Amino acid sequence: MAHKTQKKKTGSNCALCSIELRQRICINPEGRPSANCPTVSAKNTVEKARKEYQRPENYEFARNASIQEGECYADKDRKPYTMHPVKPRILEIAEFAKKMGYRRLGLAFCAGLAREAEKVANFYEKKGFEIVSIICKAGCIPKEEIGIKDEEKIFRGEHESMCNPIFQAMMANEAYVDFNILLGLCVGHDSLFLKYAKAPSTVLAVKDRVTGHNPLAALYLLDGYYAWLK
Repeated sequence: MAHKTQKKKTGSNCALCSIELRQRICINPEGRPSANCPTVSAKNTVEKARKEYQRPENYEFARNASIQEGECYADKDRKPYTMHPVKPRILEIAEFAKKMGYRRLGLAFCAGLAREAEKVANFYEKKGFEIVSIICKAGCIPKEEIGIKDEEKIFRGEHESMCNPIFQAMMANEAYVDFNILLGLCVGHDSLFLKYAKAPSTVLAVKDRVTGHNPLAALYLLDGYYAWLK
């Protein structure tokens, strides 16, 4: 069930902030806030979040995530500095997991990315991790069980297994994985996996059937080849 909108408080809208990025108060203490800026208008919530980072499990997780972020750029001693990224996400995940002392990784993947999943599993195994991988169709539950009609299926007139992210999460939980990696799960299915997974999770790649699983391609070309989306 969707959360009901609270009428008494206007939500933040950072995505539409008109202030130049480096001049925003969230980034620069001497910067300026925009209307409904949460850095200024939600100070109580800022402090609540701040306290949560002091919990041991959150402190170490956030600390290592920030260290990992910094390690993804080279030549930081140069002034003036121009950002020079050097690490792809697949490597970042491995390095972060090692910083956290994780040994067993869950890999929840889409059947449409089975070949990629094999390469991903091999990559992390060579990095010294144990991989528990679960395909989305595991369980072989027919789509009819969740009310799908034949005309709503991809392959009509035959059995079609539903995507089973709850089962994927349960299998990862039962294997006591330290960290989950999502690879190409569908919109909504990824949400259910995250809802039921007990271990922290990250995303290596998301499903985008049209752009080679690069959803920002459509955004970058929204005024060109993908104008029809509007």
